[in-house]
Amino acid sequence: MNEDLNIIFDLAKDSMGNAISHLEKKLLNIRAGKANPNMLSNVYVDYYGTKTPIAQVSNINTPDGRTIVIQPWDKSMLQEIEKGIEVANLGFNPVNNGENLIINVPILTEERRKELIKILKNMGEKGKISIRNIRREANEDLKKKLKEKSISEDENKNYEKNIQKLTDTSIENIDKILSDKEKEILQV
Repeated sequence: MNEDLNIIFDLAKDSMGNAISHLEKKLLNIRAGKANPNMLSNVYVDYYGTKTPIAQVSNINTPDGRTIVIQPWDKSMLQEIEKGIEVANLGFNPVNNGENLIINVPILTEERRKELIKILKNMGEKGKISIRNIRREANEDLKKKLKEKSISEDENKNYEKNIQKLTDTSIENIDKILSDKEKEILQV
């Protein structure tokens, strides 16, 4: 077994895994109608002159499927957090009760659900494109090794097959992730 081939395969495997993880993180920001602390992951506040994620200055809870409660560690941050949520333009109107900010997550309209599914499919296609690019790069590396005569024709074919299997599995994973998220969005 050629060590260079294992390195090429492992690098492709890691890169494809990273592409899938990246997609999953991006999908957390898509609001599916249920309250989720990740909905606020793009909200930053001015904390002593530094742009800081809201999760680093407060405790964020979801007591039920429609409510997010933000409890700042420093009560003086309430206005700043409220402003940060408005600036992030998430469509939320937080209620300030002097102790916490309470966000009631509105139910998604049918039109908004369809828009979110289009966005979801677009993100999925970008993920699949990055998987295919990783496959292409790995196959190019194999071809270079073949030209250098550091691997045989048979080794090249075997590793191309293995990389293709890895690609197919990764694309199936993306399809499953997208399907699950689509069900979540369509669930009323």
